[in-house]
Amino acid sequence: MADPPTPGPEGRSLLALARRDRAAAAEAFRALEIDAQVELVCSAPVGQRAELLDLAPSPESLVPRLPEAELCFTVKAVGLESAAWLLEHATPEQIVTSLDLDAWTGLAPDRPKLQAWVDALTTTGDETLLAAVRALDPELLVLHLKERVAVFQKPDDADSEGWQPPEGGRTLEGQFHLVALREGDDLADTLRLLQVLFQNDYWTYFRLMQGVVWELPTETEEWALRWRTGRLEDLGFPSWEDAMRLYGHLPDAERSALPEGGAALDVPEWHMPVWVPPLPEGADSRHLVFRAVANLAPEERRAAFYAFVAVANQVAVADRMELSDVETTPKAIEKAARWISRGLEHVARENDTDPASVLRRVSLERLFRVGANLDPASARDGRPRPDDEALDDPEHEAERPAG
Repeated sequence: MADPPTPGPEGRSLLALARRDRAAAAEAFRALEIDAQVELVCSAPVGQRAELLDLAPSPESLVPRLPEAELCFTVKAVGLESAAWLLEHATPEQIVTSLDLDAWTGLAPDRPKLQAWVDALTTTGDETLLAAVRALDPELLVLHLKERVAVFQKPDDADSEGWQPPEGGRTLEGQFHLVALREGDDLADTLRLLQVLFQNDYWTYFRLMQGVVWELPTETEEWALRWRTGRLEDLGFPSWEDAMRLYGHLPDAERSALPEGGAALDVPEWHMPVWVPPLPEGADSRHLVFRAVANLAPEERRAAFYAFVAVANQVAVADRMELSDVETTPKAIEKAARWISRGLEHVARENDTDPASVLRRVSLERLFRVGANLDPASARDGRPRPDDEALDDPEHEAERPAG
């Protein structure tokens, strides 16, 4: 169904070779084109990726080429506390997306996860840390700092008579004084972050300090969510409200509608933050949607790939799957395929036409919605229908001429 290349056994072979002859494995990795190296890393289980990256001759060239979500998966597999070497080579965009995916729960920042990412960034070099902090939303950093410190600003000279800094306060410049909110917190990571900003970007440093002093947490969180939502939409992840259209009610009379002259496969391409594994296609594919796609023209199959991934992303958001979990993509793909196939089978049968023709006229989002309306309870909680096995069998399809 898709253009992404099929992963071969190269990753397993290279790792096996590395255990016998590391130099030979590194040379074999070096012989691959950079795109093949990216494919090799992304198609490998996350637990093996660090070992593969360790074979790369130029990780500084390879790591920035990883899709953003794949970097997030890999960093989490390595462990944030041990991932400084990966983050050193990551782009600011990769880091921002990683936090967008992993440092939130629902519609609010996940404070412990945010803390872990910021801590990890403070173990990198000054240049990497500075670039990352400049790229992250100041609102998110203000929320993080508010969890760690109280900030007291020294009044202007005219009003400073008798003013005393807070007991136990720490200051970098005599104007802003920081007090840890938790007993025993030495603020080492926070002070390092602020020191790098103070020395290299005083305006951002001043902005964060003022934010901690004056900004309201609820309003700051609302702005942080707004920026995150916009970025995720650009990467194909809609807002939760938009994603829930998949489960919207359709009256019985509308479920079999087949519009005349529909252009369901007029789908633009976009940058995907995740490496999507090749989707099955052909007569032996388990899901009807993939068997139908095999009967489309090549350019239609490519459009169908992007349309299908868009629906899978909607499923992940609507079902509140953890976007930073490497297992979310296959789970969302499986659910999207099952309920699109259910809707596709219904529309094709009711209109006595072949499934490929339906794909040209009805969007995959609409077909998922049709399928979900046939059994709303099962669609929402993921339970299979009793006749799913029959529908998944290629022999189940009525023999209609291919479109």
